[in-house]
Amino acid sequence: MTGMSEIRVFPPNSEEVVRIGPISIRILEDGSDTERRISIAEITVPPHTDGPPQHWHARHDEGFYVVSGEARFTVGAEHHAPPGTLVMVPPGAVHTFGNPGTEPCVILNTFTPDFYVGYLRELGALMAPGAAPDEALILEVMARYETYPAGWAPNA
Repeated sequence: MTGMSEIRVFPPNSEEVVRIGPISIRILEDGSDTERRISIAEITVPPHTDGPPQHWHARHDEGFYVVSGEARFTVGAEHHAPPGTLVMVPPGAVHTFGNPGTEPCVILNTFTPDFYVGYLRELGALMAPGAAPDEALILEVMARYETYPAGWAPNA
């Protein structure tokens, strides 16, 4: 076939890592190799750790595939998610995740389109070790990426 792009292979440990509190996020694909159609991250959640407060996205779908450990997803109801579980969150669905287990939980996370990776990078910079979280700044960054706390209506 003509016009095909070359494949790219990313070996382990070649990616960017963002830390948001105790949660580690490896940016595996930031969208630059997919013409901005999708981005992929690997989230590692320590044992007995909650994820972000419940929130929703106006612009993108988000997928979570539990690779190891156990996760808990709240998408309307609470769902126990052992390895092999896939959770797809459409725009507008209020959700969060956490690790109720005793072992680290690894989750493959996708964003379609890719622009949400920018949010993770900015939030990681705001939540750098030793930095005091500024809620107003966090809400500003969230809004820039069309992400809102549960119960929040944009332009309200």
